Amino acid sequence: MKLRIAAFFAAWISIAPILAKAQSMYLLSGKVLSSEQKALDGATVYLLKAQDSTLIKSALTDASGNFAFAGQAAGSYRLSVTMLGYNTAKIALFHLSADMKLPDIILSATNKQLQEVTVTAARPFVEQKIDRTVVNPEALISNAGSTALDVLEKAPGVIVDQNGGITLKGKGVVIFIDDKPTYLSGADLQNYLRSLNSAGIDQLELMTNPPAKYDAAGNGGVINIRTKRNKAKGFNGGLNLAYIQGKLAKTNNSLNLNYRSGKLNLFGNFSYNYGNAFTDLTINRHFFDAQGNLLSNFMQASYIRNRSNNYLAKIGADYYLSDKSTLGVNFTGLYNPANRITPVTSNFTNATGVLDSTVLADNGQHYLLRNGSANINYRHQFKKDGPQLSADLDYLNYYTNDQQSFDNRSFFADGTPKGSDLLTGSLPAHIDIYSAKADYEHPLSSGIKLSAGLKSSYTKTDNVADYFYTTSPDYGKTNHFLYKENINDAYLNASRDIKRFSFQAGLRLENTVSNGHQLGNAQKADSSFRRNYTSLFPTFYMQYKADTAGLNVFSIDYGRRIDRPYYQDLNPFLNPLDKFTYYTGNPFLRPSFTNNIEVSHTYHDRYTTTFSYSNTKDDVNETIEIVNGIYYSRPGNIGKSTVMTLSFDASFDPTKWLSIQLHTHATQIHSVSDFYTGTLDTKGTLYFVRPVFSFKTGKDWTLQLDGGYQTKVTNAQFVVQARGRVNGAVSKKLSPATSLKLVLNDIFYTNITHGEINNLANTTANWVNRSDSRTAVLSLSYRFGKSIAGQRKHEANGAESEQNRVKK
Repeated sequence: MKLRIAAFFAAWISIAPILAKAQSMYLLSGKVLSSEQKALDGATVYLLKAQDSTLIKSALTDASGNFAFAGQAAGSYRLSVTMLGYNTAKIALFHLSADMKLPDIILSATNKQLQEVTVTAARPFVEQKIDRTVVNPEALISNAGSTALDVLEKAPGVIVDQNGGITLKGKGVVIFIDDKPTYLSGADLQNYLRSLNSAGIDQLELMTNPPAKYDAAGNGGVINIRTKRNKAKGFNGGLNLAYIQGKLAKTNNSLNLNYRSGKLNLFGNFSYNYGNAFTDLTINRHFFDAQGNLLSNFMQASYIRNRSNNYLAKIGADYYLSDKSTLGVNFTGLYNPANRITPVTSNFTNATGVLDSTVLADNGQHYLLRNGSANINYRHQFKKDGPQLSADLDYLNYYTNDQQSFDNRSFFADGTPKGSDLLTGSLPAHIDIYSAKADYEHPLSSGIKLSAGLKSSYTKTDNVADYFYTTSPDYGKTNHFLYKENINDAYLNASRDIKRFSFQAGLRLENTVSNGHQLGNAQKADSSFRRNYTSLFPTFYMQYKADTAGLNVFSIDYGRRIDRPYYQDLNPFLNPLDKFTYYTGNPFLRPSFTNNIEVSHTYHDRYTTTFSYSNTKDDVNETIEIVNGIYYSRPGNIGKSTVMTLSFDASFDPTKWLSIQLHTHATQIHSVSDFYTGTLDTKGTLYFVRPVFSFKTGKDWTLQLDGGYQTKVTNAQFVVQARGRVNGAVSKKLSPATSLKLVLNDIFYTNITHGEINNLANTTANWVNRSDSRTAVLSLSYRFGKSIAGQRKHEANGAESEQNRVKK
C-alpha cells in the first residue's frame, strides 16, 4: 500500500518547493513572419534562459503567425525561432518585468543542405491543449528504433495489454493515423502498428473527448498518430536503421522521401520490419465440485514463436491548383506474412496433484494481412483567414488469410499413447470500406467560428471458416458470415473566445443501418439480423483563465460517445486457440454508449491536474465461460461500467542539467452485470506512474531514463497484477544530419503480465505471460536533401471510424 501511495503522489511531493514560491507572472507574446511579410504557421519558438540558453519551454505559431508564453516569471530571457526551410532567428537578451509583446520576428528562406542546419533546442515530450494532449515521441530517446505500438505504450496514460487492447486512462480508444482510422483491432491492429517505424511519427494526439468533427466512436476517445510530412522544396528525405537484440534478433528500418517542384509535391514512406518474438505463456485451471472441493487441475505451458515480415509503402502527391486550392491523392499498401509455431504441453492432475494424463500439441499458423487504400482529397480556402472547404473520397480493402493446424497427441500417466487428432482450418476474410466526407469552416466577424460537415460510409465483410478433422468437415466450427453496414453522419460545431473565457460546443448526428447473415451448412441453419438506430452526440468545452497572464487555467468538457462492435465480434465463428480454449463471436452484441466529463486545472503551463468521470451502458468486454472443462472467450455486453480517474502531468527543471516529465494517475473501474454465474459486481483501483528524466551532459550527447509502473487492476472478470519497466537511452549527434542512439528496454525484465480470471463456474484460473521485452536497440538516423520554404498540408480524411472495427 505504501508503494502505491508513493507512486501516485510522487509528482506532488517533487514540485512542492516550486509551488511554494510566490512570484509575479507575465505574458510574453509575438509574431513570426517571412521576409515577404507572410505569417508563418507552425514555426517553433524556443524560450531560453539568458545565462546559459537552457530551454524553458517551446510554442508553435498559429495560422496568423502568433505565439504566446503565459505565466512567465520576471527575469532575463532569449528566444530562438526555427522552421524548416528558413534560417534560424535568435532574439538577443531582453528583460521581462511586465506583459510584453515583442516586435515582429522575420525569418529568411534558405537553400542550404539539411546537413548544414543545426537545431539545439527540442520540443517537449508532452504539450497540453484545450481539447487534447500532444506527445512528441522524438523527445523520448528510448523510442528510437521502435514501432508505433512501442511508442503508444510509452505515452502518458496509455496501457497496451497482452491481447493488443489499448486503453487511455482506463478506457478503450480507437486508433487513427493522420485523422484516418486504422480499421483494425486485436492481433491485426498489433501487426499493423508494428509495421510503422517510430521514426516516421511526428506526434500523438490523445483526445479523451474529441470535438464533434470526429466520429463519435470510442468510449475513451481517440488516439491520432500524425506521421511526418516534409515541407521542403527540392529533393530530401531521411533514412532510419535499427537493429534490436533481445533473446531473439530483429530489425526495423524506414526511408522517407519528398520531392517538390513548382505546383507538384511528391512524397513517400517505405518501411521494412522483421519481427522475431516469443511468448512464454503458462495457464493454470483448477476445477471444484458444487461444495467447493478441489476435483482436478489443468496446467498448460505454451511457447509461442512468431516470425513476421512487415512491408509498408505510402506514396502520395499534392497538386496546387492555385494559392487557395489543393488536390491530393494518397495510396497505402501493407503486406504482412507471418508464421507462428506453438508447442504446448498440457498436464491433468487429480486433487492431490498426481498426474492423470498429458496432451502434447504442435500448433501452427500461417497468417497473411494485406491492406490497400486510396484517398482523393481537395481543399479550397476562399480567402485568407476566411471560409474553407475540404472533401475526401476513400476506399480501403483488407484481406486476411489464416491457415491453422492443431496436432494433438494424448498419453496416459505412464506415457503410453491414449489417442491423437488433427484439426486444420482455413479462415480467409475480405473487408471493403467506402467513405465520402465534406467539411466546411466559416469564421464570423463576431468572433464565432462555425464548422459543419457530412459523411457517409459503407462497409461489407465476407468471412469464411472451413475446419476439418483429418479430411472430414467439422460442421460445428465451419461457417460463412456476411456483414454490411452503412453509417451516415452530420455535425455542427461553434467556438468563440470572450475575454478570459473560451467556449466550444458541437452536436453530431449518426444513423447506422447494419445487416448480418450467417450462412448455414449441413448441420446448421441460416440466420440473420438487421439493426437500424439513430443517435445524437453533443460535445461541450469551456476554458477560463483566472488571471491575465494565464497563470491558472481551468477547463471543463463533456461528450457522449458510442462503441460499435468490431465487425468480426458479431461473427458467431467458433475459432480454436488450442484444444481446450476457443474464441467465438456474438451476433447479439449491442452498441455501447458512454457519457464523459472532465475537469482540469493547469498552473504555469507546466502542471495539469485532471479529474474525469464516465459511465457506460452495455459496455463491451471480453467474457470467459467454461463448459465441460473447455474455455470459451467471447465479447459480451457488461451491463454498466463507471470509470473515475484523477491524473497529474508535470514538466519541470530541478537543476540546469536535469529536466523531468511526469505523468501519474489513479483510476477506479466499477462493473456491474448479469452473468451466467450470477451477478458480476467488481471494483478496483489502478495506480500508474510514468516519469522521464533527461540529463544534459554536453552539446552532442543526451542521456535519458524513463519507465512506468502500474499496480494491480480489476476489470470485469479479470485481475491483472502489478508490473513495470525501466528503460535507458543515450544519443550522440555525429553531425547535424546524423545521429546514433543506443536504447536498453526493460532493463530489469519486470514487464511480465500475470493475473487471474474470476466469475467462472466451479473453476479458478490464473496465467503468466513473458515476452522478449528486455532488448538493446542500436539506431542510426540520417537526413539528406535541400531545405527550402514549406507547403500546405491536407490533414482531413473521410474514413473516420470504421477502420478500428476490423478484428481477426
